[in-house]
Amino acid sequence: QVQLAESGGGLVQAGDSLRLSCQASGRSFSNYAMGWFRQAPGKEREFVGFISVSGAQIYYADSVKGRFTISRDNAKNTVYLQMNSLRPEDTAVYYCAARLFLATTEQRNVDYWGQGTQVTVSS
Repeated sequence: QVQLAESGGGLVQAGDSLRLSCQASGRSFSNYAMGWFRQAPGKEREFVGFISVSGAQIYYADSVKGRFTISRDNAKNTVYLQMNSLRPEDTAVYYCAARLFLATTEQRNVDYWGQGTQVTVSS
């Protein structure tokens, strides 16, 4: 079992930056690929990005590529989502996700989810 706890959400203005953190506890964090999905009001949850176990491979949705950066610190059991140049359309609940060994862009492949943290970007 892996427990995931997100933090760092909030209300910001368009163009601002925000960093989300996801603290993992439970089984060996270093065996899990980690990532982020988001769900905007009235929309389905969508892929944001995922980082491999080693951190060598990182995958991003086209909508965030060049603005968002995922990183991980295995010593701290934490994965981060640095969000720059935020836009109103980035407003969503952001969910941390974990999958054993392999990164994924599909939420059906995720083994564990966090509770989510709200990010609101005003125009």
